[in-house]
Amino acid sequence: MKRFWTRGWGAWMGAVFLVLLATARSALAADPLVNVDWVKANLDKPGIVFIDFRPPTDYLRGHIPGAVNSNYGKDGWREERADKVPDMFPAKIEPLAAMIGKLGIDNKTHVVLVPPGTSSTDMGIGTRVYWTFKVLGHDNVSILDGGMAAWEKDKKNPMQAGAAKPAEGKTFQVSLRKDMIVTMDDVKKAKAAGVLLVDNRPEDQFAGINRHPKATESGTIEGAKNLPNGWMTVNGGGEFRKAGQLEQLFKVAGVPTKGDQINFCNTGHWASVGWFVAHELMGNQKARMYDGSMVEWTMLKGGSVEQKVKLQ
Repeated sequence: MKRFWTRGWGAWMGAVFLVLLATARSALAADPLVNVDWVKANLDKPGIVFIDFRPPTDYLRGHIPGAVNSNYGKDGWREERADKVPDMFPAKIEPLAAMIGKLGIDNKTHVVLVPPGTSSTDMGIGTRVYWTFKVLGHDNVSILDGGMAAWEKDKKNPMQAGAAKPAEGKTFQVSLRKDMIVTMDDVKKAKAAGVLLVDNRPEDQFAGINRHPKATESGTIEGAKNLPNGWMTVNGGGEFRKAGQLEQLFKVAGVPTKGDQINFCNTGHWASVGWFVAHELMGNQKARMYDGSMVEWTMLKGGSVEQKVKLQ
């Protein structure tokens, strides 16, 4: 009887431990979007770091109190690869992790990303850095919906001038999710298997009328569907659309809200908006992002390119 009770107690304690562990892990996953009211309610709380991605001159004139500043293009969030493919996820993780630590962020920090918020394109700064944190294994990250423009809209919201000093002595440790990094070979295999490829560029680039300066061919990956990133926000601005509208737009584009898909654009910026909406807002856990996108695909001759419009 005693032996049975001991085994039963041990099994019960084991189940409790697993529940607590799952609860602890889920607690580290923040809501993908926070709004201005949430920011106002959490300004003075410890363990939250706001990252303002506006140019330094704008940041220094005034920012969310306590927010630190980072340069999206120059601080190591993306880098040119040795083969000249630009704006890729960094090959060496250590400098990126060190930079994040210098922003006052460790693995317990709730990171809130604050892009400028003037367009869907600059909201891509937030979504691309959000994706980067997820790849690095950090789930406690959110984006301010509407970006800094939403905060500045109400003149009563507090502003701080000058540079905020990041917390010192922070160390950010990486737990890399390699399955989130989609290579050109992965895209080839997925394409051969019939996986849906979603082009999040504007329609003119999808059709082959215009192209990125570093892309060597016009058009899209053969068979891809077009879901422009500008559709994902209200009037192409900084506020993300609600689920009901997004479902309508996915349907118009012929893009399912469930199942395997790979989002791409030119260099993984607009595609991060598409991935964020599909994966984080619509809940499609099978959506992935190809950061090499059309620039890598055409530079390194990944495969067929479909040009719907050929100007004479």
